[in-house]
Amino acid sequence: MDRPLEIAFHGTDPSPAIEAEIRRQSDKLAARFPRLIGCRVTVEVLHQQHRVGNAAEVRIVLSVPGKDLAVSHEPGSRHRPTVSDLPAAVREAFRAAERQLESRKGELREDTTPPTAHALAGTVAQIEPGADHGFLLTPTGGQLYFHRDSVTNGRFAALHAGDRVHYVEEAGDAGPVASKVRVAS
Repeated sequence: MDRPLEIAFHGTDPSPAIEAEIRRQSDKLAARFPRLIGCRVTVEVLHQQHRVGNAAEVRIVLSVPGKDLAVSHEPGSRHRPTVSDLPAAVREAFRAAERQLESRKGELREDTTPPTAHALAGTVAQIEPGADHGFLLTPTGGQLYFHRDSVTNGRFAALHAGDRVHYVEEAGDAGPVASKVRVAS
């Protein structure tokens, strides 16, 4: 993974045993899916209930090129894990995450299709060392922001200033951005 594993505990004290299980399951996913960029896991104890125990929820957010995938036990699910069966809940959440990654496997493969008619040619203008984004120089002389997840072949780390790329310009939160960035052949 490009980003370090993030683990958070809410409503409960951190557990070394649960954290070790999360790390073990995360390493297993990273080995099986090499295009996995990052993983955030949240363990939360929801309510203090006397009859059924303290309900626990395990949420996982996986970052893959171009998208984040979220896995969670929904509040209305039949089996609500409690604090006592938290290791099983962690394993089940990671099994669900693995199923989601498997279903997206085709989309995670390298993009080998030629650029579409909508793709524009540009040049990498700048990539800050250690950053997860860069800027492209457009044919009209402007600059467009792009995120590492926008690089379709997953080779963000290999990009350097001056590299020719194809991209699609889209509207972002703060103005136009480059998406579907691909190194020109």
